[in-house]
Amino acid sequence: MENEPVGLSQIFGNYSLEPLNRIPDGFSNNLIWNIGHIIATQHKLIYIGSEVKGNITDEIFNSYQSGTRPAAAVSQREGDLLKRLLLELIEPTICDFNNKKFVTYQERTTGTGFHLTSMYDAFKWNNYHEGLHLGYMMSIKKFIV
Repeated sequence: MENEPVGLSQIFGNYSLEPLNRIPDGFSNNLIWNIGHIIATQHKLIYIGSEVKGNITDEIFNSYQSGTRPAAAVSQREGDLLKRLLLELIEPTICDFNNKKFVTYQERTTGTGFHLTSMYDAFKWNNYHEGLHLGYMMSIKKFIV
């Protein structure tokens, strides 16, 4: 499994809940936290940044937003929810974009210093952010097998 390409949704098919929750020595989070963080960040960048009601709960957002760390092992129920959100949030976001729900955007500078001035910047940054965390996940998976 070590040399297989990793897609975000493949993580759930390749690992049971125990390794998804494992935090390797030298790391501050695990595979499943990274998935939740990607979901929370997309929500923050796209929905909160546009002042549009999103499609995740405050509980999920608060558990995985920037500055958080895994507080406890994720349950099977929450893991299933994260898997579902990862796959199912794409279509509503596309629909909201196509239906022009994102009218305004609150400019912000990311924690890494990128200044976002528009929804287009937010989408670009979100893609970069997902790639960054995919890289972290590829590193983590080397230590959990």
